[in-house]
This record gives sequence, structure tokens and C-alpha cells, in this order.
Amino acid sequence: MTPKLRNKVHRQRMHSWQSIPQQNSARSSTASWIKENILKRECCFFEKGVREDECKCGHSKTDHVDEAIKPDNFTGESWDKHRHVREVPTDAFGDISFGGLGQKTGKYARVSTDTSPEVLYQLLTEQWNLSPPNLLISVTGGAKNFYLKAGLESMFHRGLIKVAQTTGAWITTGGTHVGVMKHVGRAVRDHALSSSMQGQIVAIGVATWGIIHNRGALVNPEGCFPANYEMDIEGQGRLSCLDNNHTHFLMVDDGTQGNYGVEIELRSRLEKCITRKRLGNRVSGVTIPVVCVVLDGGPGTLNTIYNAMLNGTPCVILEGSGRIADVIAQVAGLPLSRVTIALIHQLMKKFFGQEYENFSHLKIIEWTKKIQDIIRMSQLLTIFRISEDNHREVDVAILQALLKASRASERLGIECWKRQLELAIAWNRVDLAQTEIFTEESQWKSSDLHWALFSALVGDRPRFVSLLLENGVSLNDFLQDEETLCGLYREMPGCVFLRKLAKRVQRSCRSRRKGFHMKPRARPGRDETISMTHVADEVRHLLGSFTHALYPPPDMSCQFEMLTEETSASVSMGSQTQLREDNADAQRDPGRDLFLWAVVQNNKELAEIAWELCTDSVSAALAASKILKTMAEEGSDADESEDMRELASHYEDHAMGVFSECHNSDEERARKLLVRVSPSWGRTTCLRLALEADDKSFVAQSGVQALLTQIWCGGLSVDNPVWRVLICMVFFPLIYTGFLVFRRDEVIHRKAEKMEEIKSVETVTRSTLRTKSRNLDPSRPKPLKPLSCWCRLVQLYSSPQVKFYWSIVSHFAFLFLYAVVLMIDFQATPSAGEVLLYVWLLSLVCEEVRQVFYDPDGFGFHKKAKMYINDLWNILDVLSIILFAIGLTFRLTTELFYAGKILLCIDFVVFCLRFMAIFTISRTLGPKIIIVRKMMTDMFFFMFLLSIWVVAYGVAKQGILIHNDNRLDWIVRGAIYEPYLTIFGNFPTNMDYAAFDLDSCSMNGTDPLKPKCPVLNENLTPAFPEWLTIIMLCVYLLFANILLLNLLIAIFNFTFQTVQDNTDRIWKFQRYELIKEYHSRPAAPPPFIIFSHFYLFVRNVLLSRGLIASEEFKCVLPQTEEEELLSWEALMKDRYLLSTQQEKNQSMERRILDTSQKVTTITDRLEREEETGSAAVVQRLARLEEQVCQSAKALQWIVDSLKSQGFASKEAQPPTWSVADESPETLTDPSEKEDRNHVKARELHYPNSKLARFPVPEEKVPWEISFSSYKPAYYASEDGGDHVDGSESEALDNYRNPRGRTGLRGRGALSRLGPNRSAELVLTRIQEGQRSVLEYMAVWDESQGTVTLPGGALQSADHLPGALERTIGKTMYEKLNAKVSEGTKVFEGYVDDCRNTDNAWVEITVLNIHLESTSQFAADIDSMVASSNGALQWQEVSRKTRLGSDQRDSLRLVAKLHNRKF
Repeated sequence: MTPKLRNKVHRQRMHSWQSIPQQNSARSSTASWIKENILKRECCFFEKGVREDECKCGHSKTDHVDEAIKPDNFTGESWDKHRHVREVPTDAFGDISFGGLGQKTGKYARVSTDTSPEVLYQLLTEQWNLSPPNLLISVTGGAKNFYLKAGLESMFHRGLIKVAQTTGAWITTGGTHVGVMKHVGRAVRDHALSSSMQGQIVAIGVATWGIIHNRGALVNPEGCFPANYEMDIEGQGRLSCLDNNHTHFLMVDDGTQGNYGVEIELRSRLEKCITRKRLGNRVSGVTIPVVCVVLDGGPGTLNTIYNAMLNGTPCVILEGSGRIADVIAQVAGLPLSRVTIALIHQLMKKFFGQEYENFSHLKIIEWTKKIQDIIRMSQLLTIFRISEDNHREVDVAILQALLKASRASERLGIECWKRQLELAIAWNRVDLAQTEIFTEESQWKSSDLHWALFSALVGDRPRFVSLLLENGVSLNDFLQDEETLCGLYREMPGCVFLRKLAKRVQRSCRSRRKGFHMKPRARPGRDETISMTHVADEVRHLLGSFTHALYPPPDMSCQFEMLTEETSASVSMGSQTQLREDNADAQRDPGRDLFLWAVVQNNKELAEIAWELCTDSVSAALAASKILKTMAEEGSDADESEDMRELASHYEDHAMGVFSECHNSDEERARKLLVRVSPSWGRTTCLRLALEADDKSFVAQSGVQALLTQIWCGGLSVDNPVWRVLICMVFFPLIYTGFLVFRRDEVIHRKAEKMEEIKSVETVTRSTLRTKSRNLDPSRPKPLKPLSCWCRLVQLYSSPQVKFYWSIVSHFAFLFLYAVVLMIDFQATPSAGEVLLYVWLLSLVCEEVRQVFYDPDGFGFHKKAKMYINDLWNILDVLSIILFAIGLTFRLTTELFYAGKILLCIDFVVFCLRFMAIFTISRTLGPKIIIVRKMMTDMFFFMFLLSIWVVAYGVAKQGILIHNDNRLDWIVRGAIYEPYLTIFGNFPTNMDYAAFDLDSCSMNGTDPLKPKCPVLNENLTPAFPEWLTIIMLCVYLLFANILLLNLLIAIFNFTFQTVQDNTDRIWKFQRYELIKEYHSRPAAPPPFIIFSHFYLFVRNVLLSRGLIASEEFKCVLPQTEEEELLSWEALMKDRYLLSTQQEKNQSMERRILDTSQKVTTITDRLEREEETGSAAVVQRLARLEEQVCQSAKALQWIVDSLKSQGFASKEAQPPTWSVADESPETLTDPSEKEDRNHVKARELHYPNSKLARFPVPEEKVPWEISFSSYKPAYYASEDGGDHVDGSESEALDNYRNPRGRTGLRGRGALSRLGPNRSAELVLTRIQEGQRSVLEYMAVWDESQGTVTLPGGALQSADHLPGALERTIGKTMYEKLNAKVSEGTKVFEGYVDDCRNTDNAWVEITVLNIHLESTSQFAADIDSMVASSNGALQWQEVSRKTRLGSDQRDSLRLVAKLHNRKF
């Protein structure tokens, strides 16, 4: 285990121990809530059942309460489930532990069948702390154990877990350890074993309480935390054990025991409740989708699939899983005419085996009808076939089924794609979006996808962000409104920056109210929300006060005072105004805004995408490094801070990579890139950001060092040898002889060489276009002139390099003068040399003061002083000046004259140490000074260890040798000084009898110049035990000399080896400060520098003139040059990213991963081919058998025909094939068109009643086809009940539905037998505008939230429906009646209505009345629509209309009538 991982585990354990009281409190709260809101059901009346001690509810007598047990002579009412089962508070809830390997635990609760789904959803999300799902997967199928092929089982497990993991889905099952629930549990178990993030998959088991084995262990009125549940598979009998791999259990109780299927209704209601909830993302307007996954299953599963699809739930059926799933899969691709009762008989027998014998013929007819209806809803049905889906996984099939259902359910094209995209983003499945949504068919505008980009950003979907940007989303348009960016910051997940930003907003609001004398609000108002001003202030704090605000503050913000921490770095009001102007002039960089938003929340993937979009990539990477390192220092979470430092290092590498590409391409441009002012990042420079971020690796690059070297040399060429510069410093006239090369001369020489090359090329090519184009270029800079004599002299002595050399000479002279004064000329009255020394020191003091107050970067005094003190050499400067001042004060007084000299001598040592700073510029000695500083730190801590041995030995030795010495100086000498000298070989003489000299000590310690003698005997010989003192000395020397000193050497060696690799980098980083110091330093060396200080004081303080700006470290480029430079930088960034990607692709790890994926793909393909190969053979044999059967039928028909015509054979008839079929009618070829058969009129559930139709399969619809089993019920809505047996009227025979059987006799919900005529009015007009639009009048149905066409039941063919009069008023109704004759009948005939029966049906007439725009009648209609308050609306005739399917068909005919596209 790595140290980092070990520390993390330790922190997690500590956190778990600390969180135990919180867990106990949470459990108590959950238990109280459950007891108040969750109920169970119990039997309150005991009546003997089949067994003596068992009630009819299934529970034993002992399980009933006392009041439920009646006396034996009780003769009251009999047991009734609806009256004798009551609800009481639940007594089974808490945590369930299954024990065994892994100690699997979950949550459980016993709930009543009448529990509100809202309460259960609240239990799951609020009490059990489950995150709301993005998808609900309802897995159903066989409740008995069944066999799945290894390949299909593996694909199901992998696909189910993948879709749940990637989308954040909930999986719901029956919860027991059998059948399909067992397979789901195994999938969850396999995920838990292979993933370190256990508990990520939510598997909710909704089981029946009365069939759970060992449920007694779960009962406890106060809750079980945990309840130890034992799975006893062998002893469960007819009951079932809970599956130990599910995470949550809802056990549905109806008060009975042993009855399966009790949970179905509540599970259905819960799933429906969940699907009405909005997705967790607040931006999304999509409800939680649900999908049903089917494996195996029997008749009950068929009902579940049928009801689910009627409710609009898409179903995914796995072919090859067995029974009903395989039956549906076999017929799913066939036309409805081929899905016959005989075929279903055949498939049922094939896939159900012995179970088929228990199926009645009527049940087969019902199932045939349901299967046909299922196939008809193809948009909701997905069959996953291994043979066809070699390149598709189960998870993709599930999600594609949802998208297919979504595409079919939406009538509006763009809304359809929008819903699908919302689902894909919520599931974080960019692969589906690429293949299903962003296709060539879909055309997106940038504005259409802004919501999607916002959702992807807030939901942390980096791959979706890339996909959206690739498909045309403009980041400029997206972030054009500042409110969008504010919204991103408000939706930011919890992080260090958000907490700091919240505190800043609160402080800002408090200071604002304080400034206006306002009372604090009880609740936060709108003024306390995050604004870009707050973001800019916080980012400026992270970047540094030397930067400007990234976002311009509003005009009124200058009225409020700045925060205390920013006061030291604040600028005047005039500079604030200038700052606002600078920010206003700067062009907004949306890539910068998005990158900053991603960086401050430490989101690497989103930040990586945004960084690639930044125009100023090097500055952005360095700014990110600075921000992340600052947040890491201020953060409290060690792991989060470590992640921030890693990300900061990552962006430092990015900055280095891009800059290296820039420097390799063009060194001059690369230098400009370092010192140019970046308007996007607070008007600072790349170099300054790198220094503030402590990015040593970036500064150590050759390109940055080349810039520093150029600044170090000033106007001189960097190629000049040092000896030439030193000679010219003394004999300056040599600079006019070419002895020393200047940078201006080099530039002129290079340009001359370039012109010579151009002329030579023109001479060879005989073309003058290049010269002419250069002469005509208006942006071409003017030619440079050679330096004048005075400029050469100024550039020589203003070069930082020359200033440094003069400073060294000056410091040598100062130390020489200082030494002469101390050793030779230190008089009571200061001599001339000593006065010169004082003046010299005064010039040094002035220079130090100038360094503190010189602030060209705008750090502020507080920051500048902090930077000054953090430098070791500055500390030595301050120390030397303070000691010199104290020594000078003492020296000028008679009493402390000698003490003053001592201080000045000590100060000379400090000045000599300060002289070491001159070596920092040396490439050889500079790194060594860094190593020495590190070793001094090691030695300081080593002295603590050494002091323990010195003091231990010294005190013991002093106590043994000397008796009661009261002289402190000699005690310190004996206990510390002498043991310390012993380490270096100065052995004491008083520890050995042979070396002891009585004259070298004082007997009573009275002689101050001699130590006290050791304890003596009577004969004046030492009394101490010599053997002990010698042994102590040997042990002391062994540890001190050998062990500790060698330890110190080893420490020094380790430090040297460790630091040696980084010393060069550290030296290059610290070199900048020395170069900048001498760049800003006056040219004259001390003590003559004092005249420069006097000039600066007069100019800057007395005359209040600003600092002279230097373009060496900070340069503002013209706009054209700025744009060219950024374009070139973007090109270099692309090169860097391309090379990085190539290196990544060619790395050994990537090759191994690619090889592994290819091997896995080949293995899976071979396994699938092996399975599908055998399946294909079986399928071919089945087809061959079917063809043989059909041939046998045809031959039998030919034989029968010949017999009927008298051609009977004399030979015996050969045996014929017999096929199970219900009747000879099934041999009839159903050649009728399928679209002629009504569909809605055969729906099994008749509307607004509890009545079910007799199932009529597709082949039995026509009256001409014999259907002996057809026995429909009779229903008329006027009768007292829904179902009346045997009350048929003779009039029914006179009316027969023209489209065939419906499964119900009588009038049904219609008003009369036979045709029930109605009419729909399509009132149209032409609306002129930018384009001519055909519009129709629609009626808004507020109860349904939809629009319909005006119409109603038709009383007369010459008049409009009477219901229309209530809609449009009597006057307008009469006018429209007059227009009926002018209208056009668009359609007239039978309507497939769900109210139709065998004897009553609906016929409709669709009438189109077109209004001329210039007519008075059209004006009257317009005024009626305008005054209807939205009840009447004009809508465009198009496919986007929200009418029902039948009315949409009518509208399509109207559009065709007027030659309009629908």
C-alpha cells in the first residue's frame, strides 16, 4: 500500500469512527419517520381454514392478536379479506445483513398494499438517501429458476450493470432468490466484486411479505439495525428467500400468507410514480424514463409486457432466454397476417414443453391477440438477438429502445430530438448521441443546443461538451449573455472555490447594508446571489493583487468599499476608472471564461476541453497553475489539495509544451509571448504568472532563460565574452571600435543578411515581386539606425551585467575599507575613512529602501514587503544594517565604545556572508549555494540530536568529577564546552590518573582562572572510578564521533543527491530576481549611487512623476500584432496537442491496452459465432420441418380435390402429416389487407368500464371467417351493470359492424345501434406574412391539455353538430350553418373508435370550410377567436400539430386539398 493510499484509508477510518454518533442519530430519525408513515396489514378475524390452527388468511393462530380470536361458539360473519384485514404501523424495517463472505447489507421495510407511491419514493430518496434515478429499469420474467446460455448470461449481466452504472439507474425486480431476480442479483454481485465502488448499483426488490422464508428475523417494532437474515434455500419449501445481492427491499403485505403476486399492483404504481418525476438536473424538463427488460417468463409475464406497452413503456426482450420471451421474439419480425392462432399453438408447445398441456384453447386465443397487439406497437418493442446483434451490447439495446420510444411518442420533430438529447445527457451516453441523435438527418442551430451545453457542463459531462462543440455549438453565442456564466457559477458543485465565493458574497452584502444603514434580512434576497463581480474579486485574490479584475465591475460597485484583505493592494479611483476602461476594451474570451469555471472547481476533463479553446493558452495554463496552488494552500482537505497540486503541475506541463513549440519555431516571437500584457488574464504577463505560481520548471526552460540572459546583458549582445565587458568597463572608448558587440548591431546585421538572401533569390528567379511587396507593406517597421556614441555609452553602463560587476567591485572596496577601519583606523574620534564607511553604508540603506518601494508590477506595499522579507539575502542586508546601526550608536558613546566595536566586527562577518550573493549568477557556484542552504537546514536539526548526547555525557561527567562547583561559567565549560571539544579530539586531562596534574586546578574553586579539582582522596589522588569515566568517554566518542557524525554525512549526501537534480532548476528560477534587481538598479555603484537615489526622490516624491515603464519585463503590443501573435500561438498549441497525442498512442501502455481490447473482441466474437452457429442450424431445421408440414397440407388438399371429382385411387391412402390446429378454417389464406381490420375497436379493455372484450385475433376479424369459439359479452351503458348475460335483443341481428368482430355485443357506450354519425369542422384560412401559411381553427381542451377540432354528434346531414353551438356561440353557429353547402367533404365513413362494438360504430364526416381573408365572415371569426381567451386558436396546418391520430389524418387530407405540405 502506498503512503498516500495508507493515509487516505486512515482518514476514512477516523471519519467512520467520528461519524458513528451521526449514524445513530440518522437511524433514530429514520425509524421515527417509518413508524409514522409506513403501515402493514394484519388479519383481525381468525377463522379456521384447511388446517385447524391456520386461518383463511394463511397465518397460524399464534400470529393473530388476541382480539382476532373469537370463541368456538361464535356464529358471526365469515372471513372477508376486504373487511377483516386492517392497517397498523409496520413492525419490520431497518438494515438487513445477509452475513457470509463480504457481509452484504441493505435496507428493508414491510409496507401495506395501499401505501402511497409518493410515500415510498420519499422513503427511498429522503430516508434511505438514494439519489433520484436518471432511468428506471424494471426487470421481469420467469419466477422459477431457468437456464441461460453462458454467452447470453454474460451479456445480460454486463449490459445491465453498464447501463445502470453509466446512467445512474434504479433496477427493480421481485427481490427473491429465484428466476430472473436471481440473475439480476448475480449481475450486481459480479459488479461489486470487480469494482472498488460498492453500493453504486441500486437494485430494489419489491417482494410479497407473505411468501418470504425466515421473515420472522426481520420483525422488530423498533427496527433492526441490522437484522441478520439467513438464506435457507433447501428448507424454504413453497416460500422464497430474499436475494442477498439486492440493495433495498420493499416487502408488500396484504395481510395474507403464501399468495404470490401481491406486490405486482404496488410495484406498478410505484414505477408509474417514479416516471412522473423530473430528472435530477434542474435544467431538464424530461421525466424519468422507464424500460421493461424481459427474460423467460410465462403467461403472467405476457400480461406484464402487454400492460406496460399499453402505458407507453418500452420493452426489451432477450431472445434465447426461454418461454414467452422466445415466443414473442420468434413472431416479432413477421407480418400480423402470419401471426396466427396455429402458429402461437406451435410456438407455445415448442418453448413451454410440458406446461403447454395445461393451456386451454381460449387462453391461446387471448395470448395470440395480446402478442399481435404487442407486435403492432413496434416502436415500444425491441428484440435483442445475439445472432443479429454481434456488435451491440444489451445496454445499448436498452437505451436505444428508450430513444426509439421517445422518437415515436413525440409529434414535433425538434422536440423529439431534444427529448432524446436530454435523455442521452442524463445517462451520460455520448455513444448513443453520436449514433442516434447527431446524424446527417438532424440539423441543429447553435442556439438550439445552448440548453444542452449548459446541462452537460453543470452535470459534468465532458464528452458531451466536446460532442456539442463539434456539432456546431458556438461558445461565443453561448456565453454572450453574462447571466449564463453567472448561472454556471451558481450551479457549480461543492468545492473550495464555491465556499470561498459564498463567504465573499455574504461579506459584500453585509458591507453594502452597513454602508446604507440597512437592517439584515431574515432570508437571503436576490442581492445575495453570485455575480461576476464577486467571481472577479475572488479570482483576483487567487491570482494576486497585481492583476486587474477579469470581469469589469458595474458602475455602482465603486461606491462600496473594498474588502480589508485587498486594501493594501487597492488603487485610486482614477486607476479604477482606467481599469474599467481597459476591461471594456478587452475582447471577451469565452474559452477563458469556461476554462476558469472548470479550473476553480478542480475539474480536469472539462478544463482540458476549455483550455484547447483558449486563445491565450500559455497564460491560461500558468494562471490555472497559480489559482490551483493558491486554493491548495488555503484548502482544508488534504486529498483535495493534493489533487489541485497535481492539476497545477499538469497545466505547468501544458504551458511548457506550448512554449517549447513556440521557441523552437520562432525565438523572437516566443520572447514577446513571455512579456506581452495579456488582457484576458488581468493585464499581467506569462513570466509574472509563472513566477507567482512558483513554476520552476517553466522558468528553467531554455527559451525563458534566453530571455533572462538577454535582459541581463541589456543593450549588449549575449555573445560578448565576460573579459571584453570587464575591459570596456574600465576602457570605455573601446566600445566605438567594435571591440564590444551591441544588440542593435546584431539586429541590423541579421536584416541585412536577410535582404541579401532575398536579392540573391530574385537574381536567380529574375523576379522583383518580393522587394515590391516589402516596400508596399504598410505594417513593415522602419529600418533601424546604428547607435550613436552617447547611446553606446549609456547602454554599456545601464546594462544589468555591467551594474552587477561594478557592484562586486564596490562590495570588495567596501569590505576592504571596513576591515581597515576595524583593524587599523578605529579611533575614538571617527577618521575620514570611517566617515566614508558611514556614507557608503547610507547609500546601501537607501538602495534597500528603494528596492522595497519600487513596485512596477503593482503588488502593493504589503505584498512587496512580504516578498522582500522572504529573500534570505535581503534578511542578511537588514540584519547587517541593524547591527551596524546599533554598533555605530554604541561606538559613539564612551561607555560602550568597545561593545560597539565588537558589534561592528560581528557585522563584518554578516557583510562577508552577504557577499556570497554574487555567486548566485554563476552557473557553477549558484546551484552549490542552494545545496549549502539546504544542508544548513539539515545541520540545524542535527544539532538537536547531537546536543542530547553532549549534554547527557557532560552533565554525568561533571557530576562524577566535580563536587558542588557553584561557578556558572565553569559549569557550562565542563558540562557543554569540554564534551563538544572532545568530539574534535581535545581530550580532558582530569579523567585519567596518569594525566592528572594537581597544579592545573583549584582545590576549592577559588581561582577564577582554574577549574575546580575533582574529588580527591586523603593522599590527594583522584577519588573517581577511573574505569567508569574511561568507559563513558569511549561510549560517548563511539556514538558522537562515529555514529552521529557519519549520520550527518549521510544526511548531507542524501540532501545533495536529492537537491542536485533540482538545483539547476531552482537556480534558474531564483536567477530572475537577481536580474530584475540589477535591471531596476541605478547605474552608479555605491557610494555614488546615493546621487541617483536623491534624483529619484526628487522626481518621484517631490515632483510626483510616475515610474518610467520598461518593456523588458512587460510590453503592451498593438492590436494587430497581438492578434497575429495569438494566432501563431494557437497554431503552436495545435502542434503540441498533436505531438502529445501521437506520443500517447505510441506508448507501451496504450499498445498493451489496444492489444487487450482486440483480444477481448476476438474472443467475444468467437464465442458468439459458436453459439449462433448451433442456433442457426436449429433454426434451419425448424424451417425445413415447417416447409415439410406445408407440403403435406398441400398434398392432402390435392388428394381431397381429386377425390371430390371422382379420381379416387384404388390403392391405400398413404399416411399424412397431422398438424395441431383449431379448425379447418385456419388453412384459409388470410389474403385480406391488414389495414382494413380495425384495431382500437378490438382493445381488450373497454373504455370507462371494468368490462373486457372477447379477444379477437387478426385472422378472425372478418365476419366471413368462421370463429366457433367467439362468445362476446353484451354491454350497453344504460343498463345497471357493466355485464348483462343472455339479454340479447332481436334488433342486434339487424346491425353488424362493417369492419368485422370487436369482441363485444350491444350498444356499448354509444347512443344508438348501428352507425353513430358525427362531424368535425376544419375551418381554414391563409395567413400572409414572410411566407404564406395555411391555418386551421382549433379548440383548446383545458381538462386534457390538448387541442382538438371543433365538432360533435351529428343530428342532421344539413346542419353542423349541436355541440358546436356551445363552443362558438349561437350567432356564429348560424352563420356557419349557412356556409355548410359551400364546404368540402374531406372524408366520410367508418372510424376506428375504441367505443365501437359488433352492433354499434362511429361514422364521421370531415367538412372543410375555407375563409377568404377579405371577407366579413373571416373578420367575424377572427374577432371571435381573439375574444375567446385562448379557448379558440389559429394554428398552422403542419405535422407539428398536437391533434390526435385520427384528427391528424383529417388535417393531412385538408392540406392535400389545398396543395400544402403536411
